[in-house]
Amino acid sequence: MNKKDFEADLRTQIDSLDKSKQPERDLWAGIEIALADEASPNEISQQTQRSDKPKIYAIAASVAFVGALTWFGMQQSDPQIGGDELIAALSTQHQAQKDALLVKFQDQPALTENWQKQLEELDEAATAIKAALKQDPNNLALLKMLQSVHQQQIDLIERVHSPKWRQI
Repeated sequence: MNKKDFEADLRTQIDSLDKSKQPERDLWAGIEIALADEASPNEISQQTQRSDKPKIYAIAASVAFVGALTWFGMQQSDPQIGGDELIAALSTQHQAQKDALLVKFQDQPALTENWQKQLEELDEAATAIKAALKQDPNNLALLKMLQSVHQQQIDLIERVHSPKWRQI
């Protein structure tokens, strides 16, 4: 059914309704009361503002709660170690790792005979870096150099005792 047929059919049905039918009661009294009780636009605006305040407070409280959780979550419970403590921790960790490797490879023959001299030279370099770090404990370049020397020692021990060509 197209639009013209629909409108024509609707008009026909409206015209066929009984025009003499009246409401069962007087509707004007209810309309008049509704118009008299209708709130002015200012009153409606104030009612809306009053009803929005709890929502705004709830949103603000939620944002504040999330902010507080984020703030406390970012706070670290353990203080960061720095300076001498960091150097001591790095040295202790490295020494334990180096000792474990030496124990692991003690029964294997070394490929070169001067590897222990190279290890001592790297130890001397680490000692010099530690002395410089005592003067400037938060120097990142020196800390990286110390880590590099430690890693070179570990690599030396591993290469001397288990070269890549022996591994399957």
